[in-house]
Amino acid sequence: MAGAGLWVLKTIARLPLALLRDLSWPVAWLIWLVARGRRRVALTNLGLCFPHWTPARRREVAIKHFHAFVASFFERFIFWFGEPERMRRLCTVDGLEHVQSLAGKPVIVLAPHFIGIDAGGLRFQLEMRVDSMYAQQSSATLTRAMTEGRSRFHGSQMVLRNDGVRGAVRILRAGIPFYFLPDMDLGARDALFVPFFGVPAATVTSMARLAKMTKAAVVPCVTTMTPTGYHVQFYEPWTDYPGEDLELATRRMNDFIEQRVLEAPEQYLWSHKRFKTRPPGERSFY
Repeated sequence: MAGAGLWVLKTIARLPLALLRDLSWPVAWLIWLVARGRRRVALTNLGLCFPHWTPARRREVAIKHFHAFVASFFERFIFWFGEPERMRRLCTVDGLEHVQSLAGKPVIVLAPHFIGIDAGGLRFQLEMRVDSMYAQQSSATLTRAMTEGRSRFHGSQMVLRNDGVRGAVRILRAGIPFYFLPDMDLGARDALFVPFFGVPAATVTSMARLAKMTKAAVVPCVTTMTPTGYHVQFYEPWTDYPGEDLELATRRMNDFIEQRVLEAPEQYLWSHKRFKTRPPGERSFY
């Protein structure tokens, strides 16, 4: 069954982008209506982060998020399995020189969970070897497709998230850029409660710890969906990071992500339970 579904998605991904975007709207509406749990999560997150918005505004952004998420899901199969020439046409890049100038040195590419994260990672990988991390999926077929799709070029590799920071340290010390996605709620272990839009959020400290252990530069990277595809923006390496204060370093990451969210609020992963882990004694938001 999973194999048949994967074949369908690969076939759909051959359609023109405009048709894929049109197709994603009815699917997104269906998911919006049926997936009540995810709809509630998205609206709860938006309510926590943007209490000054009207309910109508939060609902509008949530619906747009579902559409963008579904579109990016269909389109990631272009980047997992499609031709490099099409990938280059669909995804533009700015600021790559910030990584290229650090060739051979340890570099953490901070890639927050915007819906274009797969497109950006594979477009980046067309230019050089880039290693990253993955989480085991419930479907072995999907896990295999995901890991193979995300490591197509230049001998890039994926390490299992359960291996902790050991795999990442090995990659960084070899001078290979590490495409790192550290902005999800993974529980209280190795995390600090720091604000995300003013709400205490369990935020992993691994990026700051990795940067300190390996003396890696941190280059933020955000991929946004555009009317004609995607755009990858690399930012200048952070200076004076991580410093001696782990909490300040972790806050800095969340502050950066907040700024990027405000530029394209519907494209952040609001359907993830970002505030699932609560400080002791605080009840769940979900």
